[in-house]
Amino acid sequence: MIRPVIKDTFILSRPSVKAGKEDIQTAIDLRDTLAANREICVGMAANMIGVSKRIIAVAVFSSILIMFNPVIVSKKGPYSTEEGCLSLSGMRPTTRYKTVTVRFTDMTFTEKTMVFSGSAAQIIQHECDHLEGILI
Repeated sequence: MIRPVIKDTFILSRPSVKAGKEDIQTAIDLRDTLAANREICVGMAANMIGVSKRIIAVAVFSSILIMFNPVIVSKKGPYSTEEGCLSLSGMRPTTRYKTVTVRFTDMTFTEKTMVFSGSAAQIIQHECDHLEGILI
């Protein structure tokens, strides 16, 4: 189900809690909401649809990748950039890393560790910030 995008900074600034199998529908809704906004958005965190669970959806590999409880375990190559956000207006400066290694659980609850670089790494970092309640 496509859900409305939350713009309330009070909700967005709260850290999210661990997600589990009971949150599969939230992940599906998150995927559907990202797909509906693909022209203007490349990633979303569950708090952007009003659910404070550690789930992100990222447009990579010509599809939408869902990550439950993602943790960035390493990062390399810092750089300065500016980012926008579907939940916030305007662009904001931030520091990102060119390459990140992420440990997460997929939709089948298989634990994975993957390396991402370039725009995929930047999107994942932005969405993981959302999970911590960090707004840029």
